[in-house]
Amino acid sequence: MDSRMNAWTWGLLVLLGLIWGGSFFFARIAVQHVPPLTLVFFRLLLAALALHIYIAGRFDFYAILKDRWREFLILGLINNALPHALIFFGQTRIGAGLAAILNATTPIWTVLIANYFTSDEKLSPAKIVGCLVGLAGTIVLIGPGMSAGGEAPLWALLLPVLAAISYGFAATYGKRFKNVPAPVTAAGQLTASSLIALPLSLLADRPWALAAPPLDALLAILALALLSTAFGYILYFRIMATAGATNASLVTLLVPPSAILLGVLFLGERLALSEFAGIGLIGFGLVILDGRAYRLLAKAA
Repeated sequence: MDSRMNAWTWGLLVLLGLIWGGSFFFARIAVQHVPPLTLVFFRLLLAALALHIYIAGRFDFYAILKDRWREFLILGLINNALPHALIFFGQTRIGAGLAAILNATTPIWTVLIANYFTSDEKLSPAKIVGCLVGLAGTIVLIGPGMSAGGEAPLWALLLPVLAAISYGFAATYGKRFKNVPAPVTAAGQLTASSLIALPLSLLADRPWALAAPPLDALLAILALALLSTAFGYILYFRIMATAGATNASLVTLLVPPSAILLGVLFLGERLALSEFAGIGLIGFGLVILDGRAYRLLAKAA
């Protein structure tokens, strides 16, 4: 497999960054009108249906789903239902850009969790430094919420971080699906997670009694499910197949700027100086974790 990044692959990567950054933007619009758990359900259900159509009987999907439904339930819980709910609850009080920045700590938690639960992904000195720098950025971001004068409550700032930790566990657990076709893993976890979200939505929100959301919220839900989730997964797997998982992971660096830009342009959001410092530290930590910048410098020397 050719793992080089050509102009076309870079274009796909930037597009994916915009799409996944857009998920925080769309969620911020929708969550003002639709309760978080119901929003989670509709996002997952519509995305699952879209991927069922995309697969259209290929990959022996239903046999795999029947065989491994318990594993799909666990993956769907920790990679979809739980983190989406945490992010959406947080976004009732914080903007798209800030939520995306806090959630960008996912690779940091993934490295720490993999070090503890796996035998082949142990911490190196560079990874330790990257994690410490990234965690410092997280502290800078949530620090103002610890004081009574903070604009956003501490709980709203912590929820996207907890979602990132959940994604970290999912990345480690998801390794057991390495021999399953990627679209099957995506459709399987979305199917399972939509089943998890359904009773929670019914019990907590009684969606049949809710007022119909306005058109902009409905369009945001459709975009969140079909563009940011279903198409986002397909695009991600395309990049991973042509350029490798390491190159595909670079999208982590592109999501927060995309979410910030959309929030500033369309939602009137603004970031404080401390928040710019936080994203700078988290971004620097991710670059250290990625390691390629160091390898390029070493090669140049």
